[in-house]
This record gives sequence, structure tokens and C-alpha cells, in this order.
Amino acid sequence: MLIKVKVFPNSKKEEVIKKSEDSFEVKIKEKPEKGRANREVVRVLSSYFKISESKIRLIKGFKKRNKIFEIIDFSFDS
Repeated sequence: MLIKVKVFPNSKKEEVIKKSEDSFEVKIKEKPEKGRANREVVRVLSSYFKISESKIRLIKGFKKRNKIFEIIDFSFDS
């Protein structure tokens, strides 16, 4: 399943806000330098969905605020 994520780096707190079934806003404390923010988004999403970080993959938007992630072997029903 693919999800759209709008990232807000340099936030005061970390949180995930569900906007629709496949659209999320993720606030992270990390700065957008050398891929650190992308790795932090994966960590925060894995915690939110309660799945392994290895099941989340960044597909599009490596250097942009709007990103597309692939969630592997996951059901949103839970």
C-alpha cells in the first residue's frame, strides 16, 4: 500500500496526523540534512503503525516535503 506523507522537519514534537485513509502529516524534530529527516520519518511511521522499519520504504520525494512511502505487508484494518 502507498501512503502520502507531508513532512514538517524542525518541529518541537514528533507526531503523526492522519488526514485521510492514505494521507498523513508527520512532524519530526530532525533537520532535513543528509537524509536524517527521511530516516526519522520511517522510524516515526514504524512506531505509529507498529511494524518494523524494514517494511516502510520511501518511493518518491527524497528531497521534498511531500513524499510517498510504501508500506509492505500491512493492513490498515487494525
